[in-house]
Amino acid sequence: MNQPNHDRPMLGILLMILGMMVIPLLDIFAKMLAAQYPVLQITWGRFVFNVIWLIPFLIWQKEKWWVVPKHPWIQIFRGLCLLSSTFFFFLSIKTNPIPNALALLFVSPLIVTLLSPFILGEKFGLKRLLATLFGFVGVLIVLQPNSDQFQPSLLYALIAGLSYALYIVVTRKISTSSSPLMTLFYTAVVGTVAITPWVPMIWVPPDSEAILLFAAIGLIAATGHFLVILSCRYAPASLVSPFNYTEIIVATMLSYLFFDYLPNAIVWLGIAIICVSGIYISLKEIKQQRRNKPAALRR
Repeated sequence: MNQPNHDRPMLGILLMILGMMVIPLLDIFAKMLAAQYPVLQITWGRFVFNVIWLIPFLIWQKEKWWVVPKHPWIQIFRGLCLLSSTFFFFLSIKTNPIPNALALLFVSPLIVTLLSPFILGEKFGLKRLLATLFGFVGVLIVLQPNSDQFQPSLLYALIAGLSYALYIVVTRKISTSSSPLMTLFYTAVVGTVAITPWVPMIWVPPDSEAILLFAAIGLIAATGHFLVILSCRYAPASLVSPFNYTEIIVATMLSYLFFDYLPNAIVWLGIAIICVSGIYISLKEIKQQRRNKPAALRR
């Protein structure tokens, strides 16, 4: 893949939004499959077909996809983190509305902020800490732990968010020599290899419609993440990351179309708080990078 060229920020933002419009379809199809198939099998299908669909992308980009990466243990850990995040998120949406679970998945930037000083050695000020705590207030509002609306299975989405946060932290801590697309491929391969031995124990023979949905999930994962990668070629990741929250809006619209579900006012309040805190943290990172850029240029 060509080197990043961050001189077309609007194109980068549009590609990120497009990716966030595509990815929620993955959750819709996974929830539909969960009515008849085990979550472990659905997760397996997502990774297996992700590998299958990524190979044409890699051939198109003339990547040597058969080569073992230089940092295999890092790639393995990243893959296991994404596998855990995917499995627990699918487990959560099996019995819960997608927007509610997705809002809890988006705690990952907040967790990254808390982990960064200890793992990445990054400092953050009082305002960023308060924004993080504010975001966790939104988590409690979505969960509603003291009400009759509380569903313990929603906690699986929090585990998914923690797993994804670890995935992000490892990605930021270690820069590998592989291209982003190759890293995405290695992650999918790790997930496939790790989960395949367990699938025969719970296997339910899929019908033709289910096979199409499994294939669609893999294609959506490959396409959505490739659009995200492309967006970062034309604009800095810190600039496009706030537009990740477009996914919640699209997921809510699709949940209404497919499952006739809309969040109530309390859940919307929690979602808004989580999104605002996440966007604020992203904007603070943009300002921090701009302050550091002149110093970096002087070295």
